[in-house]
Amino acid sequence: MLVSFAFVTLVANAPIAAFPDRAQAPGASTTQPPADAPWPPAGVLRVGQGVTAPRMIKSARPNYPPEAMRAKVQGRVMMEMVVQANGTVGEVRVVRSLDRKFGVDDAAVKAVKEMRFTPAMKDGVAVPVLLSTEMAFAAK
Repeated sequence: MLVSFAFVTLVANAPIAAFPDRAQAPGASTTQPPADAPWPPAGVLRVGQGVTAPRMIKSARPNYPPEAMRAKVQGRVMMEMVVQANGTVGEVRVVRSLDRKFGVDDAAVKAVKEMRFTPAMKDGVAVPVLLSTEMAFAAK
């Protein structure tokens, strides 16, 4: 069985509530920030109005969990992530879950956290920003 992964989108200027109809259900996986944590975290900016977008310099591929492959779990995990001022990925929030039972969401979050970026800038200073992304899982 061939497995393919694709990063479909990195969106720098999507509204935080870009996917309100796809919000994570209660009892979400451990990839989510605590329910009482503010989102986005304090001090995180959005691209635009003087804030330049970060640029991906290292992508990452998720490990497709074997149980998910056997169950033919396919589709996209939609996430929001904080790209820190140092270019690493901080907190990640699953906006639309693909699978919690077989660990696909967790695999997507783990891969996103391995990505690296040039930092976003505002007035010549590196700043943390919120980005939206999708990761596709398909068994072929």
